[in-house]
Amino acid sequence: MRSYKSILLLLSFFIANVCLSQDKKSITSILVETSYNDIDNAIVYYHKLKKDKPETFNFNDERELNGLGYRLINDGRIEDAIKIFGLLISEFPESSNPYDSLGEAYFLSGDMDLALVNYKKSLALNPNNENAERFIVNIQFENRDKNKFYNIYPKQHYLHDIDELAKTLTTVNPYPYKFMSKEKFWNVVDEKKNLITDTTTYPEFIWHCSELVSNINCGHSSIPMYFQQESEMLPASLRFPMELFNLNGKLYVSDALINNKRVKAGIEILTINGKTSAEIIEDINKHISSQGKVGNAAKRHLYNWQSTALIPYSFGFPKNYEIVIEGEEKPIALNQLETYQFGLKKLNSCNETLCLDFVGDDESTALMSINHWDFYGSKFSILKEFVDESFEKINNNNCENLIIDVRGNGGGNSWGAAYLLQYLSKKPFTYFKDAPKSDAKLKPLYPLDNGFKGDIYFLTDGRAGSTTGQLLALAKHNKIGTIIGEESNGGIFYTGGQKIFRLTNTGVFFMVGRVPHITNADSISDEAGVSPHHYSVLTIEDYLRDVDTPLEYTLGLIKQN
Repeated sequence: MRSYKSILLLLSFFIANVCLSQDKKSITSILVETSYNDIDNAIVYYHKLKKDKPETFNFNDERELNGLGYRLINDGRIEDAIKIFGLLISEFPESSNPYDSLGEAYFLSGDMDLALVNYKKSLALNPNNENAERFIVNIQFENRDKNKFYNIYPKQHYLHDIDELAKTLTTVNPYPYKFMSKEKFWNVVDEKKNLITDTTTYPEFIWHCSELVSNINCGHSSIPMYFQQESEMLPASLRFPMELFNLNGKLYVSDALINNKRVKAGIEILTINGKTSAEIIEDINKHISSQGKVGNAAKRHLYNWQSTALIPYSFGFPKNYEIVIEGEEKPIALNQLETYQFGLKKLNSCNETLCLDFVGDDESTALMSINHWDFYGSKFSILKEFVDESFEKINNNNCENLIIDVRGNGGGNSWGAAYLLQYLSKKPFTYFKDAPKSDAKLKPLYPLDNGFKGDIYFLTDGRAGSTTGQLLALAKHNKIGTIIGEESNGGIFYTGGQKIFRLTNTGVFFMVGRVPHITNADSISDEAGVSPHHYSVLTIEDYLRDVDTPLEYTLGLIKQN
């Protein structure tokens, strides 16, 4: 949720210091020099210097203390930053930015109440402060009412919010009709409004909302938190009492839970309450956001996490379930859950965000796992250091093969993928074909001296989107390596820069992508994801046995070569 604000503020602070050096001395510089390790003493010294030497040091530029506060944040000293921002407010009480900065410091400390107070004060002083506005909505999202399952709102409130949702989606997102026609989109809006009655419940309403958001086919627009808003309020007794695995358009039991004595894990489910698995998947997929026309490859992974909630929403919350399984004709009545706790099962061996391992009999194959690219601002140095050190180790180990595992990597800072590609590419490349004019990735990027010279393999799946989709598109277009897995969640066309909104009456939170980016890879379709050179996904049998099917497949390819 952090923005580039800290880096921009530090940059402006240092630029300001250069200009001020010709006039007054920097008050922050003297505080850092004398009292940086004791902020309480620094504040006392600040007041003393202001009283004794007001003409010597610069006390009139709020960027001085603001820059010091963000320096403390970047050093992990949040409580000290709060003290400095408090001093800043006392010095500039009518300025919006000090309250914004203090709000961020409280947010980072986990004190959402004080963060909200200061962001609201900042917004009141400057109604155009988008950063404060964004954080206020994010904090409201974190503090949302999670017990709204039985709530019923007035019909007119629902209808107003559907109109508000549809209007926001189609005005904030710059390409709402790229993958679905305008006429069809608004026809679905009318269909949803016609389904609203005086007895419509909140969960039924949010289910309607999810389909409307999904219909703009934007990977950065969704009901946020991967169905968490819907799932968290669902009573255990109304959940579908088994966990499911969606594979190739079929549903399998991954954990029978309370029904484990009646149904074996791994068995295929043919019908649920009379509906075929194909019909169920088709209905649920209409409510899951993905990029463009990617379809089930991206959507299926949510079943493996949220099937106990997705099924009830699709069926209208029945109190009982009957299933027909493969090899049996007679329906099986399922026992309902009393409690439920999902245990997320990792689909790769990396337990950290960034991992480097050496695999194979002679350890001549390096396995680099990157689980996300969320390294913004000063945190980018963490990713850069990992990549630099990894390639130094890989080259020192004389590795002949490199596997880059980006399964489940939903994106983040595109500079991460760009920097990795500089180690992999043998020629200059341009990352973006279209992006905001200030983005330096519109210009050529050049290979790094310590680049990898061996064979490259990418492991991917339908969860790989945004920055990861861009990485895969550029790799395939520029013939960098072999891609193993399934179609990614997009690769060429994205509208990022997403913003969270909240519906006026019902309080449903939703997210809309706002800023278009086009990857510079013309050989890849902008309507779908990046197709692999070799299709390989985790089978239900290997899932239950903790065998990594795509990784084993890749190691087999390496042996063949």
